[in-house]
Amino acid sequence: MSGLDQASSHPSGRLRLPLLGMLRTALTSLPRLALDIALPTLCVSCREPVSGEGVCAACWAKLSFIAPPFCARLGIPFVYDPGPGLLSMQAIANPPAYQRARAAVRYDEVARTMVHALKYQDRTDLAPAMGRWMARAGQELLSEADALVPVPLHWRRGWSRRYNQSGALAAVIGKSADLPVLGNALRRVRPTLQQVGLSKADRALNVQGAFKVPLENKSSVQGRRIVLIDDVLTSGATVDACARALLRARAASVDVLVFSRVVDTLQSPI
Repeated sequence: MSGLDQASSHPSGRLRLPLLGMLRTALTSLPRLALDIALPTLCVSCREPVSGEGVCAACWAKLSFIAPPFCARLGIPFVYDPGPGLLSMQAIANPPAYQRARAAVRYDEVARTMVHALKYQDRTDLAPAMGRWMARAGQELLSEADALVPVPLHWRRGWSRRYNQSGALAAVIGKSADLPVLGNALRRVRPTLQQVGLSKADRALNVQGAFKVPLENKSSVQGRRIVLIDDVLTSGATVDACARALLRARAASVDVLVFSRVVDTLQSPI
């Protein structure tokens, strides 16, 4: 009988083996525990220590989650509930190339801080929570989708940032919704200016012709219902340009799911 068999058959051995496993686990966790004690996670907004994913309870309560009633096309919240299926004036006057858009939260102070931390400060620890909130907000879109496509960065910007925040969010949502993420389906074929500070017309001009589905990836898009993933929807110019490129590649439909969207005023239905 081997030493392991002897330990397993002995009454004290049955206790010793689990204890050894627990001790081994504790020892391997010590470096991370020491790091957590030395460098506690801080709330991305108020900088108070927080346990979890980077947002304290007080700042979480300040987030303005978007829920019905909202425009069936653009997801813009309404002041009152006009009934199902009604559209905002913006959706009727200037309909986008994509079919529907949904967002988890309004783009307020806390949401802006979270987006900037994920995008510019390597706070990838925020992606799981943000992605889960997006998956909840976009349940209707995701239940009808065939695949997710993150809005791509130009390779130069991707190289400087080291990762694509939209790709990080798409990975979380894809796992939650059990959908494939087509990370290479869409390509930003030319660099564009930062959209911040540009007018609506200039934003549209800035991204015109900036996106393309490469020939070798058209088969992954053709006939599929796509959900575009991005962090923020402001004027909608970027996701509209992406949707047009996907539709030119014969995608069956394109919806948009973002973490936050700018809501200047509460829209009324028409």
